[in-house]
Amino acid sequence: MPLFDFNKTISQSTDALKSLSALNPLTIRKKGTRAKAIFALIVVCILWGTTWLASKQGVIYVPDALQMAGIRQFLGGICYVGFFLFRKAALPKGKEWLPIIVLSFLNFMISNGLSTLALQYKISAGLASIIGAIFPLWLVVIGLFSSKSRMPAMAIMGLIFGFGGVCIIFYDHLNEFLDPKFQVGIMFSIIATWTWAISTLYTKRQAIHFNPYFGLGLQMVISGIVLYSFSAASGRAIPIGAIPWQCWTAIAYLVIFGSLIAFVCYLYALQNLPTEQASIYAYINPMVAVVLGSIIFDEKLTIYLAIGGIVTLLGVYLVNRAYKINTVEQPETEGI
Repeated sequence: MPLFDFNKTISQSTDALKSLSALNPLTIRKKGTRAKAIFALIVVCILWGTTWLASKQGVIYVPDALQMAGIRQFLGGICYVGFFLFRKAALPKGKEWLPIIVLSFLNFMISNGLSTLALQYKISAGLASIIGAIFPLWLVVIGLFSSKSRMPAMAIMGLIFGFGGVCIIFYDHLNEFLDPKFQVGIMFSIIATWTWAISTLYTKRQAIHFNPYFGLGLQMVISGIVLYSFSAASGRAIPIGAIPWQCWTAIAYLVIFGSLIAFVCYLYALQNLPTEQASIYAYINPMVAVVLGSIIFDEKLTIYLAIGGIVTLLGVYLVNRAYKINTVEQPETEGI
């Protein structure tokens, strides 16, 4: 028997190439549902990671990030609402509007609004994305005070790892904490994760018999109008015609790639892959944001950020694993 089976090696290499070719975007339409779902998930992992950078780029060119967030949300929401109205979907009635308004306030006005605003306060896109990823940890903290059941050991370990990783990251920013703007940016980012966690719990407890994706569009439209109005009333908004093209480019990217293409891909992946598998985007998005942030914006990619980010995401994974929570059924603030 030969020590090296050349034919077997060629066969294994061919099989490996076939596996990779299943994700070839030029031939993906010919593949099976699972291959398409995996490809869609890869698109989500990349696009929602890049939305942090697009937001960072956009807020550079306007005095108030809330104005940009409002425009982006309104345009994205109009696309969703227009689609469902074209399909002759019925608008919410009576009490169905209450959760839509509440979630519009929590998910978009506060969570997305503040996470976008934080980027104007010396917070890097990579750091903001990692802070945004820890919201499942807040679900555990809330559970400590509201649940009578015993917390799983894996969840406790995840909590320790998650916040321990954040401490490692912040150790590298101790000097920056002396800067009031950095303090405000961190505070906005953390509040954004709190409200997202609260909205997740609210969604589970106040589920409504109404198309959740139509509702998502309505939430975005309502929030977009409110945020833009608030920005205008504060005197910080600038005329639409005065918004630089660079900001419009960022908004267009966020609407088209972040709110539309990535979200459709996410829904397809969620429908055709196990929820736990589809949720890996939450761990890859921050990595994409950190790496691209260091390349595009020359953001510091230190050993503390790398190790702290990995430890934090490991903690989030352990928490999700312990409870098998389905929080991924609504897109996270990053990207929206």
